Formats: sequence, structure tokens, C-alpha cells
Amino acid sequence: MAGVYISWPFCAQKCTYCNFASGVFPRELEGTYAARVEAEIRAFEWPFVPDTVYLGGGTPSQMEVPVLAGLLGGVPGRPWAEATMEAAPGSFDAERIAVWVDCGINRVSLGVQSFVDLELRRTGRKHTAATVAADVSALRAGGIDDFNIDLIAGLAGQTVESFAASLEGALALDPPHVSVYMLEVDEDSRLGLEILNNGGRYGARDIPGDDAIASMYEMAVARLEAAGVARYEISNFARAGRESRHNLKYWKLEPYVGFGADAHSFAGGRRWQNVELAAEYVSAESVRGSESAANSLEERFFVGLRLREGVSFSESDRVVHGAALERFLGMGLLEWVGDRVRLTDRGILLSNDVFQEFLL
Repeated sequence: MAGVYISWPFCAQKCTYCNFASGVFPRELEGTYAARVEAEIRAFEWPFVPDTVYLGGGTPSQMEVPVLAGLLGGVPGRPWAEATMEAAPGSFDAERIAVWVDCGINRVSLGVQSFVDLELRRTGRKHTAATVAADVSALRAGGIDDFNIDLIAGLAGQTVESFAASLEGALALDPPHVSVYMLEVDEDSRLGLEILNNGGRYGARDIPGDDAIASMYEMAVARLEAAGVARYEISNFARAGRESRHNLKYWKLEPYVGFGADAHSFAGGRRWQNVELAAEYVSAESVRGSESAANSLEERFFVGLRLREGVSFSESDRVVHGAALERFLGMGLLEWVGDRVRLTDRGILLSNDVFQEFLL
């Protein structure tokens, strides 16, 4: 089956570590942007009926009700098997949840990042641990019990002990799904620029070292799996049957189409990407920024090895990738599981090095 991604790049504030094409933009841009996205959706010639929808950004949970209804009204397949709304804690209430359910939303991904208030403040986030608990309670009361909690390992001032507290804070809410991202400092973020310039703002001098971040991640794997929230992808953990159906499409090379600024698509053996910036998206004659043929020989490993189940490895694969396979097996970064090959626990920590070797 296929999926749909809708990009909503508008935020109430820009997080210090964020390198996405999102942020705080003039209010009047939202209306123009929404109209352009709705037009893009309604003009699309659907080669499939999607069974998943994902609204990301940005902070789509702040989207006005008529805008949300207009965007989703152009997407076929409702009721979808899974329709996810990314949400900033504290950005919605019971009334808004009821509207989401009416529009077909049945899953929410909460950008929590930490349950330690001091760590949150240094990222620019406004919520607290209490806010998250109240949000989860409201979601369940409103009929949405499928939700994800995002955590980041490596925030400014974070320690192994404080990260452990965040893990316990997440598990106390009995989540069906948790995402754990190891902080990657990028020069396109305010934090990244501060580090490159040897500055001290945003806690730039208090970012944990690589070994500490790796320890936090390994702790997350052990603690979550002990609680029945098992890793199924490098950064994603879920109870049995609660994996993100939409995100699995990316890693299993199933078709999806994206709408809005910087949205990516994969269908019919081709990949394309819309123009990156919201202001450029609304003014461009064509919203499509680039397009190319997909390369299944390399992409199957580049994305498939992210999954804990790994990828099948045939004799024809051995002709192309045999040398890389044997090298990483010998280094203990890959392992056989039946007729499939997957990253070892150590290989996951060095996954970018492994992925690069499967690019043609």
C-alpha cells in the first residue's frame, strides 16, 4: 500500500538543534501556503489509494481546523489505516483532538525530546513533563490511544542519569511507540553554528561526547525492550503491532507521495522533491524542485538495513556488494539472521559508515 506526507513547516518557535526547513514565519504566509498545498493535492493524479497519511513539519498540530479539513479532504482512502499528526506538547486541547478524530487522525507523534525541564528550556521548548502527561491523558480520553513519544539523546547538559529519568518519564505514560534520536549537530541549526564558531549559546559547550550519547542510546535499547517496547528500526521502538505503518514505507521502499515545501516522494521507480522553503513554494511556477530515477540496487540496503529485521541478501547481491558484506561481517558490524543480513548492536552505532559502502 501507499502513503501520503503533508508538510506544514510553521512553528511557534525554532528549536536550537533543528535543521529542517521549518520555523517562525509571517502569519499571512500560512494562508497562502495552505491554499497552494491544497491545490497541489487536488491536482495530483493518484496512481494508488493511500492507506497512511502523515502530517509533519513544523508543528501541524497548530493548524487551523478549516485548513486541516481542506488538506485532508483532497486525499483519497479515508478512513486511513493510520493517519498521524505531529504535535508539540501543549499545542492542543480536547476540542482540537475531537476535530482531528473527525478529520481521520488516529495517531499523534509528540515531540517531547526530554522529561527534564532544564534540558527542554535550553532547546527553546516551552512545555514541561507535566504538559506531556496531560496531553497523553487528553489524547486517550479523546479516542486516540496510538501515540509516539520522541526523545533525544545528547541534549545540552544531558547526562546518562538525566536521560535515564527521561526514559522512565516516557515509560510511565505506557506509550505504544517511542523514538530515540541521537543528537546530530548540523551547521544548518543555530546550535550547530554556535559549536562551529566556538560559542557558548544554547548550551553549545555542554553537548555530551559521542561515547556518552552512545551509552544513552544503548541504555534506551535495553530499558525499552525490557518494558516490551522493542526496537524495530534504528531510532524507533514499539510494542508488538504498534509500529508506525507510514514510516515503514520509507524503509521498505513502498510508494509514498509528499505535498508541501521540502516534501519528498517515491513512486513508479522515481524520486522527487519539492522546493525547500515555504516562501519559495508558494511563489514558484512549479513546486517540484528535483526528480531522478530511483536506484533499487543501493537504496534497498541504504534504507533496509535501518530495520532490525535487516534485508535479504541474494547471490546477485553478492556480485555487487559481496566485498562490503564480508568486510562488515568480519568487523562485527553485520550479522546473518537466516537468509537476511542486519546490523549488529555495534554496527548500529556505526551505521552511517556501513550505509556509505552500499552506495554505488
